[in-house]
Amino acid sequence: MEHAELTTEQVLKRDIPWETYMTTKLITGTCLQLLRRYDNKSESYRAQLLDDDGPAYVRVFISILRDIFKEETVEYVLALIDEMLTANPKRARLFHDNSLANEDTYEPFLRLLWKGNWFIQEKSCKILALIVSARSKTQDGIIANGEASNSKKKSTTIDNVLEGLIEWLCVQLKKPSHPSGAVPIAISCLATLLKEPVVRSLFVRADGIKLLIPLIAPASTQQSIQLLYETCLCVWLLSYYEPAVEYLATSRTLPRLIDVVKSSTKEKVVRVVVLTFRNLLWKETFGAQMVDLGLPQIVQSLKVQAWSDEDLLEALNQLEEGLKENIKKLSSFDLYKQEVLLGHLDWTPMHKDPSFWRDNVTRFEDNDFQILRVLITILDTSSDPRALAVACFDLSQFIQHHPAGRIIVMDLKTKERVMKLMNHENAEVTKNALLCIQRLFLGAKYASFLQV
Repeated sequence: MEHAELTTEQVLKRDIPWETYMTTKLITGTCLQLLRRYDNKSESYRAQLLDDDGPAYVRVFISILRDIFKEETVEYVLALIDEMLTANPKRARLFHDNSLANEDTYEPFLRLLWKGNWFIQEKSCKILALIVSARSKTQDGIIANGEASNSKKKSTTIDNVLEGLIEWLCVQLKKPSHPSGAVPIAISCLATLLKEPVVRSLFVRADGIKLLIPLIAPASTQQSIQLLYETCLCVWLLSYYEPAVEYLATSRTLPRLIDVVKSSTKEKVVRVVVLTFRNLLWKETFGAQMVDLGLPQIVQSLKVQAWSDEDLLEALNQLEEGLKENIKKLSSFDLYKQEVLLGHLDWTPMHKDPSFWRDNVTRFEDNDFQILRVLITILDTSSDPRALAVACFDLSQFIQHHPAGRIIVMDLKTKERVMKLMNHENAEVTKNALLCIQRLFLGAKYASFLQV
């Protein structure tokens, strides 16, 4: 059987030769005694043993993982731990018991992330994420399990653990070890770990956000909906961390989230996306982007649906009010700038409003004519006839209204790009390309006589 197909139940049916390990001194007599009491017993009996003597069993499991490298045995012990934590996740606190202060309870799992087959990697990741999250945060910066800094035996520091874990999770998102299992387990663990600010920082430094963005897409199957939900949960948690917000602002995250919220009927997915919007509304240029992408109308549509979650209803009301305030604060040039930067050009009223161009033409000089350069890039890269036509028209307006418009546009090597579009199959594009070329050749003195 392939390791990828192994289940915890199948692994736990194995008969492990504990006596042989004691004979070869790989485990102690005490370990053997504890294992005999625990192994192949009912769940309720095991639960009682863990309630009475949990840290002792953790010590046994850790020592086996540290000293025994036989694959079947490693899988078996990981399955025991996984079963124990699945039944009661609070048992992860047992790994941080004071009696284990001199045990390096992280190292075996961290090592097995990179050394084992997929079953071993998956279990090690799940277990490590749980026990890391269960630690007392006052231990951070010292030694993993509260060990005194003058101890002879130094444990793996929490920084080492988190860095190693984040590195492994990012690798799984880039080059999955398992075709269907690696990405879901990586996202699930990240959704747990990103609750901590230190993990958000490590994840951003590892350039991990870009690995999440392709996963933000409408989902239909139960499995893909859960993956989408946990991905959006990761983005929501990252929206509390400024360096992450800066990255999100320059990516395609917002349009993808809007596509999700428009198409999703799963309440928990809609809730986490709306909460993310609420967080981002007043940060960076998100407010303007949200308006430009039609979020106010989407929020109105969502509000009339029958949601049972009061947090979602409250978040929708707050988002609606925030968007209304944002619209009031945004100048027409802010809206125009967002339209251009997103490449979503359309015949919105400002394009053909002479007062808009008279009032704002000097603002095109900002950031070394950034907006003008983006308009020219759209001529090269866009396949949307409407965007091409509007870009040509806007360049012609800039030439007409800016004192040095003709020279600036010429210097930016625009003429050849526009002339190519004069042969475009779309009549709207050719008409506005011709207008732009006429203004480019005639200059401002005569350009105002041209028909728009």
